[in-house]
Amino acid sequence: MIDAEVVGVTVRSRALYTTWAEVVATARRSTADGLVVGTSGNVSARVGDTVLVTPSGVPYGELDPDQPVGVDLDGRRTLGELTPTSELPVHLAIYRATDAAAVVHTHAVHATAVSTLVDELPPVHYMTAALGGPVRVARYALYGTDELATHMLDALRDRTACLLRNHGTIAYGATLAQAYDRTAQLEWMCRVWLTASSVPGRTPTLLSPAELRAAAGKLRDYGQPR
Repeated sequence: MIDAEVVGVTVRSRALYTTWAEVVATARRSTADGLVVGTSGNVSARVGDTVLVTPSGVPYGELDPDQPVGVDLDGRRTLGELTPTSELPVHLAIYRATDAAAVVHTHAVHATAVSTLVDELPPVHYMTAALGGPVRVARYALYGTDELATHMLDALRDRTACLLRNHGTIAYGATLAQAYDRTAQLEWMCRVWLTASSVPGRTPTLLSPAELRAAAGKLRDYGQPR
């Protein structure tokens, strides 16, 4: 007779290691794509009540796909021996407040530059709608603090991504692929706005709320039929 409890543990363990491999791959991709430098930024994914998260101060190329780092939703380490990222409070805040299954945080150049200039990224492109609307800039607070997590949640209200003042980006999604795509789209839109707004004597045209609502409706049917 098969022990259902043992089978359940095996399935969960397999899911944890598979997801950790995806976390490592996503972290490495963020470096390859130029969204982070050195050990900046961090990536996490949730499996049940466990949050798998990149460790603090470890170059992504040195992460071991077979040695996961995990914590519970209270931040207590449950897997691995490495210290989790110093930005753990922002990751846990998102998991507690939303149905997110993955979070990506970067120090992308253009997005970080925009975070120092405005309180909200002007809607220069219809992909703004894919993030829930114009992307807000969270008030500055020291990295790794509960204060930063609070400011971030305020900026994320009805959004799936935001900018962190003088810091970078954070985005979440139902999968790591979705969270990463939202991060990349945000960086691209910041680059577009910075490029357009740098032309002397010219002001970028912006999309209206009605145009963004229309884009949001169109995007819901984007891609292949499910």
